[in-house]
Amino acid sequence: MATLQHNQRLLLFILLLLSLNVAPLQAESEVVRIGVLSHRGDKATLRAWSPTAHFLTYHIPTHKFVIQPLKFDEVNPAVEQGKIDFVLVNPGIYVNLEVKYRVSRIATLYNRRNDVPYKIFGGVIFTRKDHPEINTLEDLRGHTMMAVDATSLGGFQMAMREMVEKGIDPYSDLEALRFGGIHDRVVMAVLKGEVDIGTVRTDILERMATAGTIDLADFRIVNPQNVAEFPFALSTRLYPEWPFSKVAHTADSLAQKVAVALLNMHHDHAAALAGNYAGWTIPLDYQPVHDLFMTLKLPPYQYLGKFTLSDAISRYWYWFLGGVMMLLFMIVMTLWVMRLNQAIKKAKERLEMQHELILDSVADGIYGVDLQGRSTFFNRAAERITGWKADDVIGRNQHEILHHTHADGSPHKAEECPVYQTFRENQARYVSDDVFWRRDGSSFPVEYSSTPIWDDSGKTVGSVVVFRDTTRRKRAEEEARQHQLELARAGRLSTMGEMASGIAHELNQPLTAISTNAQASIRILESDSSNTNVCIDVMERIAAQADRAGEIIRQLRRLVRKEPLERSEGNVNDLVNAVALLIWPDARKASVKLELDLDETLPAIPLQPIQIEQVILNLARNAIEALQEKRSGERKLYIGTQNKAARSIAVIVRDNGPGVKQELASTLFDPFVTGKPQGMGLGLSISYGIIEAHGGKLSLNPAYEEGAEFDFYLPFAEMS
Repeated sequence: MATLQHNQRLLLFILLLLSLNVAPLQAESEVVRIGVLSHRGDKATLRAWSPTAHFLTYHIPTHKFVIQPLKFDEVNPAVEQGKIDFVLVNPGIYVNLEVKYRVSRIATLYNRRNDVPYKIFGGVIFTRKDHPEINTLEDLRGHTMMAVDATSLGGFQMAMREMVEKGIDPYSDLEALRFGGIHDRVVMAVLKGEVDIGTVRTDILERMATAGTIDLADFRIVNPQNVAEFPFALSTRLYPEWPFSKVAHTADSLAQKVAVALLNMHHDHAAALAGNYAGWTIPLDYQPVHDLFMTLKLPPYQYLGKFTLSDAISRYWYWFLGGVMMLLFMIVMTLWVMRLNQAIKKAKERLEMQHELILDSVADGIYGVDLQGRSTFFNRAAERITGWKADDVIGRNQHEILHHTHADGSPHKAEECPVYQTFRENQARYVSDDVFWRRDGSSFPVEYSSTPIWDDSGKTVGSVVVFRDTTRRKRAEEEARQHQLELARAGRLSTMGEMASGIAHELNQPLTAISTNAQASIRILESDSSNTNVCIDVMERIAAQADRAGEIIRQLRRLVRKEPLERSEGNVNDLVNAVALLIWPDARKASVKLELDLDETLPAIPLQPIQIEQVILNLARNAIEALQEKRSGERKLYIGTQNKAARSIAVIVRDNGPGVKQELASTLFDPFVTGKPQGMGLGLSISYGIIEAHGGKLSLNPAYEEGAEFDFYLPFAEMS
């Protein structure tokens, strides 16, 4: 650092010698005055910028350039009175000079910090480190503040913009606002406790710290901003650096020479080092500064938005006259259009009234849906059925209100909703069995159709849903089904009663004989235990009567299993489909998923259709009853057919229920054996007899472990 300072002093000394040597040669040169804003004092300004003036004099020997320090309030008069030819001020003052006096920039300053050039700068708001009450911009209210000057961009206006955008007016919300005139004065006022807050341009604190005037640790930055590759303490946005500008009366040829000289200055030139800058660049865009002044309504934008009607009339009277004529024409046209609109409105109201009357006269619920799933209309029948009012539904998502859950309680995904699929695929749909949800949280069965709606151009804009509450129909169907079940049960009970009566009649005689002979044998033995021959004879009679009872039972079993059948050619797949229709209501009620897997290659075989259908129905209903004991997971019932190579047809009925208990597996097809509390134990026994009478075999598959599987085989022709 010492070597660098020594080199700088040496370069400055050489530059001063050169300026002294060329001075006699320039006695007749025209003097050019450069006005420089003296924001750090006149002495500091002359010390920093005089070498730049000597640099320009050296490169443009026909003119002698001198520095004219200007305080903030001296800049405008100096430009207006033509006392200066070039001006170097902050961008805020430059913007006003540009608008008011047609000052134009020819170069932008590169600021220097640690030998790194910066062409942007900002403002920094700071307080003393030991001031505990001030941490954010909101904390500035009620405290004293010092800035450089009301026209200082980095020393006040940048900070003012940040404060105003936080709702703080520095002129009314602060306890006091003072201006120090130069940056160093503001910093020292805060350090000495004369004011609570200060604001200066960026790099002032760092320069004063490098000079040993202050210690940065004594200060705290308010509203700190972190910007990559910008090393200075910062509280505001960043703006372009100071511009070097020519005033209006300065010749363009001279301005061009000055601009070329400045742009060619090396960043390590003695003049740059003296001014603590790193050369010059082409003029930057100062629109951010214009935006700042427009936001704060500062000159030259203090009257922004205050252009009055009288100003407009006096300046643009011809446009005003044309506008009045156009306005009169528009009024006439508007009145005409209003009459047409009124007629159209009345016609539209009549059509809407007719439309509503038609919708409200229909007994079915009707509502519309747009492409976002929102309800567009809701008729009275829909209100009556669902309990929702039209005002509560229109504009809301219909799926979340009416169609959010399946009958089994599982969520109904919106992407699977047929109403949405209607307008997505532009295809009408009819759903025969579904559920909607009322306002009170209860569900009800429905059948509905969903039809796309098109606009005048043929584009799909939604769908209309017509639905009907099928609760009464479902109840009637259920009552009819229950009635059929009761009739069937009564028939079975009647059959069982007849069977029981016949069995009792047939078994009464042998049982009576067995009882009588047994009592006689007891009396013989009691009277004479040695009369064994007589007892043997009685015992033989008892055995004969027991054989007779057994023969009666065997005849009954042959009657059940070996009854001659009247057969016809039939397809087993047709019987399975018929059974599927019969069990579908029971399966849906029990939340059982029915899967059919039918082999289409099955031939027609001789069979008794009613009895085979009875076997399939019995096995399927047993499976549904077993699945009702399954408390979690999906309930599945599978019915399949297969064409076996051994010239037979296989029918498989399986479920994923709890399965058959191990202790019942070996006697499952015996009469009166059942695993159900209310079962009679005859279903599987009768089914076994029917399949056996057809020359086939019914069995339980012991290898199936996911539930229960029953298989039976029917030959293509009756086995001999």
